[in-house]
Amino acid sequence: MTEQDERRQATRARFADVPIAAGHYESYYLKGTAPEGGLGVWIRYTVHKAPGAMPKSFLWLTIFDASAGVSATKMQGPAPQAGAEGSYITIGQARFGPDRIVGAARSAQLDAEWEIAFEGEQAPVLHLPYGWMYRAAFPRTKVCSPHPAVLLSGTVRAGGRTIDLAGWSGTIGHNWGAEHARRAIWIHGAGFKNQADSWLDLAIGRVGLGVLTTPWIANGVLCLEGERHRLGGLARMQSTHVHERPERCELSLRGDGLALAGEVGAPPQRFVSWLYAQPSGGERQTVNCSIADMRLRIKRASGPPLELEAKGTAAYELQMSERYAAMPIQPFADG
Repeated sequence: MTEQDERRQATRARFADVPIAAGHYESYYLKGTAPEGGLGVWIRYTVHKAPGAMPKSFLWLTIFDASAGVSATKMQGPAPQAGAEGSYITIGQARFGPDRIVGAARSAQLDAEWEIAFEGEQAPVLHLPYGWMYRAAFPRTKVCSPHPAVLLSGTVRAGGRTIDLAGWSGTIGHNWGAEHARRAIWIHGAGFKNQADSWLDLAIGRVGLGVLTTPWIANGVLCLEGERHRLGGLARMQSTHVHERPERCELSLRGDGLALAGEVGAPPQRFVSWLYAQPSGGERQTVNCSIADMRLRIKRASGPPLELEAKGTAAYELQMSERYAAMPIQPFADG
């Protein structure tokens, strides 16, 4: 698959192709953090389609501030459009494109608007190891990162505050499917001390197979000193170890030419908590901190061991079927 094919696979919206009888969810998102850490944004453009219904759209924004706390808003939009005017997705006047996102989300809780440009030359990360997995019905959850490492500029205006994103690092993600995994983790690392060109993008899930649930399966990439290392996969499932809780995740796994162990997390007040609706009914509580701390220990087949540390610039997200009261859910419906 050429890089152009990978980019098309990673960015093409699927919701317009879903039969009316089927259920579907889809999300394009941007995560960005200030170079010094402790301040970040997470913006999502989402589509939810219940079986037999037309797609609904939503615009979400969270601001993470280690000093001032978390603020969030969400708004339902008009019917979404795929591929309009060169954008990946368009929701009314809001657009998410290949180099810019523009939009607003207004609610009783917070009024916010944003205009953000991004640039970066990194090829997409297709987390699933085989191209057919993005075309087949299984797995029922697909994830990729069209632009895994970008430099941001622009502004977010919310609650009378203007945040200048010039020089921020970020990532652009895209996921979709017929249902959310039974349990899922997303981890993103950037802003490592003395390793500005290194980053981590990792999706970990426990997948339902009828009444059974698989062990943790990890898929992702560690870009280390400019070189990409594929992590996890089905063949390395036995060497993938994950100990997760809402505030923190500890993990160890193997990849191409290396072994990785580490932890990521933050105090509970730095997390936002949302409900994600399942297309066929039911919900998942999802907690996310996009200004988390991360520490990685890497053993390489060639080269000395290496430690990477990010303070307030990593992301940790946990999606779960149970409720975690210590992180109150935002007062917005989904679906």
